[in-house]
Amino acid sequence: MELAVELLGLIVAVLVVTGLARRLDWSPPLCLVAVGVTASFVPGVPEYQLNPEVVLVGLLPPLLYSAAIQTSLIDIRADRAPIATLSVALVAFTTVTVGLAAWAIVPGLSLAAGLALGAVVAPPDAVAATAVARRVGMPRRIVRILEGESLLNDAVALVALRTAIAAIAGSVAFWEVGGEFLLAAVGGVVVGGVVGWAAGLLLRRVSDPVPSTAWSFVVPFVAYLPAEAIHGSGVLAVVVAGIFIGDQMPRMLSGPSRLASRLNWRTIEFLLENIVFLLIGLQLRRILTEVGQTDLSPVELAGICLGVLFATMASRFAWMFGAAVIRRMTGARWPWSYSTVIAWAGMRGVVTLAAAFVLPPTTPQRAVLVLAAFVVVAGTLLVQGSTLPRLVRLLRLPPPDPAEDDLQEAVLLQAMTRAGLSRLEEVRTPDDPPGVIDRLRDKQAYRSDTAWERLGRASEIEETPSEAYRRLRAQMLEAEREVLLAARDRGSVDDSVLRRVLSTLDIEEALFERPEEADHMPERELRTPAATAGSCRHLENAGDPQPGTSGCEECLKAGTTWVHLRLCLA
Repeated sequence: MELAVELLGLIVAVLVVTGLARRLDWSPPLCLVAVGVTASFVPGVPEYQLNPEVVLVGLLPPLLYSAAIQTSLIDIRADRAPIATLSVALVAFTTVTVGLAAWAIVPGLSLAAGLALGAVVAPPDAVAATAVARRVGMPRRIVRILEGESLLNDAVALVALRTAIAAIAGSVAFWEVGGEFLLAAVGGVVVGGVVGWAAGLLLRRVSDPVPSTAWSFVVPFVAYLPAEAIHGSGVLAVVVAGIFIGDQMPRMLSGPSRLASRLNWRTIEFLLENIVFLLIGLQLRRILTEVGQTDLSPVELAGICLGVLFATMASRFAWMFGAAVIRRMTGARWPWSYSTVIAWAGMRGVVTLAAAFVLPPTTPQRAVLVLAAFVVVAGTLLVQGSTLPRLVRLLRLPPPDPAEDDLQEAVLLQAMTRAGLSRLEEVRTPDDPPGVIDRLRDKQAYRSDTAWERLGRASEIEETPSEAYRRLRAQMLEAEREVLLAARDRGSVDDSVLRRVLSTLDIEEALFERPEEADHMPERELRTPAATAGSCRHLENAGDPQPGTSGCEECLKAGTTWVHLRLCLA
């Protein structure tokens, strides 16, 4: 009962704090850490001990898998060079830099223990960074690079930590370090590939959304545990399996299965991510209790923690701007503003603190190292997390243009519409009712026209035909739902039938809803997607109609309602 109450308390605290943070436009991870720190000193609050095995084995695999299945393999390939540089080379550079700094400023610390601390604080947690990135409209390429880095850097850091812990216990040869990395990389990739392939075969044969989603909960652990058993990288195995399944998911799962999987994994990701940030803050009282048993003064402890924090942040800046100089020398195009934002988006998270607790009890100055790791996590979330939105605005980084997104969506839907109608003509038979064929054609036309009409939101037209359809249909759905609820209250229809009908209404209503998006920016030129640029001469200069004209003459001749930039009839 006590365990259930503690778990319930964590979930309720997460829901309340994240809800308030979003309402006040604050950083949820930072607020959760602050609340956790405050609560750790409140009498009567249970002592939530962060078990590193629970984090590394129980929480990290599903979190990585949830992010991996949403990651585009195409985007990873396109930005493979910066992602590999950040997730491998930068982690190694930070490990050495912070390790040497800790060795120099912590009394009685061995170099191996310093390198262990460097490996602990090396991997940034991009959860907070990408959350801020989406909220302030950061360029999508930066978001993709940060997400790709977060998928792979944990594997490199944990292997480096494993090697450093072995060095604390005794001597480790250079060839053993290289062999450890090679085994971790190859073992993780092979196990992840095999698990991803086998899971794909299984999921193709499971059509029911409930078992399909349940099986997906098993995949990250099936990938992680065997990889760790052969001394490979379990983190890398989970990432490889997740990216493989995410890439093949549109072909292996039905629509209802994908909807169920997406919703369930988003819920799990939300709870796990935010619970771990709350747990980070709740560890402070325990850490201070252990540090109080050392012979270092508060001033010395503060100097050590701030020194490690500065070394962690400075190493990322040094690497990013050093790499930017090299790119400039080789002629590669890479804006300085991108380097600045990526360097500043180096917030640390739960993996850092969990890895700190993995340090063996015999590690010299272990309590001090754990405190330094906590300060790095809290300090980067406070300093960098709270100022990253302001930095993005100061550098005037161009946010994604919703109008360009709408144009890409319209072009894609138009091609899909043509393919669907072409297939309809191939498979229809003379016995098919003409009314059914007309309904299918109207539905295809409505979907395509809706996408084109969104491009005319800045025109003088008050309401597009699609918007009028949604408004009227929404009122119809409300009346239909009232009849359904009245039948439920009378008990005249079986509950299973009611739920099935209500589900169809909810799905149709959900199709009307679109994610919140920024307003179009009229001052910015609308550009066609690079993949389709030049395919339509009518979009090269698609401005507003000349004064006095009644609209697109071709649309009017075709008997359709004219909407700015609707559909190129050519």
